[in-house]
Amino acid sequence: MKTGSLLVSAELNRLTDVLARQRAAFTAALPEPLSVRRDRIDRAIAMLIDHKDAFAKAVSADFGHRSTEQTLMTDIMPSVGALKHARKNFEAWSRNEKRKAMFPLGLLGAKAEVVYQPKGVVGVIAPWNFPVGMVMVPMAGILAAGNRAMIKPSEFTERVAEVFAEVVPQYFAEEEMAVFTGGVEVGTAFSKLAFDHMIFTGATSVGKHIMRAAAENLVPVTLELGGKSPTFVGRSADKTKAGQRIALGKMMNAGQICLAPDYLLVAKDQEMDVIESVKSGVAAMYPTMLANDDYTSVVNGRNFERLQGYLADAREKGAELIEVNPAGEDFTSSNGNKMPLTIVRNVTDDMKVMQEEIFGPILPVMTYDSIDSAIDYVNDHDRPLGLYYFGNDKAEEQRVLSRTISGGVTVNDVLFHNVMEDLPFGGTGPSGMGNYHGADGFKTFSHARAVYRQSGLDIASLSGFKPPYGKSTQSTLARELKK
Repeated sequence: MKTGSLLVSAELNRLTDVLARQRAAFTAALPEPLSVRRDRIDRAIAMLIDHKDAFAKAVSADFGHRSTEQTLMTDIMPSVGALKHARKNFEAWSRNEKRKAMFPLGLLGAKAEVVYQPKGVVGVIAPWNFPVGMVMVPMAGILAAGNRAMIKPSEFTERVAEVFAEVVPQYFAEEEMAVFTGGVEVGTAFSKLAFDHMIFTGATSVGKHIMRAAAENLVPVTLELGGKSPTFVGRSADKTKAGQRIALGKMMNAGQICLAPDYLLVAKDQEMDVIESVKSGVAAMYPTMLANDDYTSVVNGRNFERLQGYLADAREKGAELIEVNPAGEDFTSSNGNKMPLTIVRNVTDDMKVMQEEIFGPILPVMTYDSIDSAIDYVNDHDRPLGLYYFGNDKAEEQRVLSRTISGGVTVNDVLFHNVMEDLPFGGTGPSGMGNYHGADGFKTFSHARAVYRQSGLDIASLSGFKPPYGKSTQSTLARELKK
């Protein structure tokens, strides 16, 4: 215990020291050439590729099991892709933007522009579900914008945090990028630091604490939260394709994705057809699960028990539970935390599966008589991070998209809007605030500085701004205060 306490104390002391050194190094280096940013991006890419196997092994150990292929596909590859996209485009993003000087100032020689400056030191608080990607995908925008970074990985994936702590110093000076490990005490202290910007990815409940902590120092925050992402299955949808794609999105990472389809909205007369298509989609990918290297475990016993509690609560309140277990395996005989998909029918709002973000292999199904009633249901609840629509009825698609609000949308699939680096990724309301990815991430982690250059003329006198007020003043007011 003493050793653990000393380690925590050392990390707490390091926090303020590293922040001060990063900020001092940042200020001393201004203005850094773009070549320095490119070099940092190159080093970040090299770090991920050089240590991809170590990261994959650590993720699997933290989860109890996750395949190397999945970690490479869902953590390493998106991170490398985001960094390469930033490397290709950040010089264009960094260019000053000319703006029009207001009439008549522009005619008199005034000039206006926006200059994108780095903010300084950015704090990154990452979740456990994609413990590499949720550090390194936003890092693309952080580094492209010219910032320094301090990272707090999740304590629930402590082996991944240890790999970060080991490899980051091999590629970056501590004044450029630093990693802090530890539990709640370190995380709480980290969230209270006077960063120039902070990004947090995680649960909505924790996001509220992060925002309160940031408010003490007026730190701007980007919150990437979650919520209950609805999936509309229209009557015109290709049920086979919809089932396959919903199954992929729900079963990837065992449903432990902030953008996973949280519940289905299905026409009442098509409910069983959709359920059967999802079951078929699951069976095609995972004919077995317990010993299947491709199927991920629930991250730990705490989350396993949480999910089992949701199922027990739904059953007690009258729901029908359909276990999707293609090989009929006995999951109770396993010492691990793997779970099959459970589809939940006849759900009601008083069930926990319809109140909490599920974050696991449970899929509630709600039925509707009209698409408008389904839209009304979504609008009566918190705005979600993602929204999905399956169907070939363009008028209905437009109705769903125009009458709902969500962080992002994928049509005739799930998750894929998040893959697009040129689309902003972020939530709204309880599902988050702010965006990153691509140019939008660059702007999030930059300060858009307004620069106005006055002409040699005495504009204030000519326009009547300078006392004593007289004819010029009256002329300007008469011109500008017209309807």
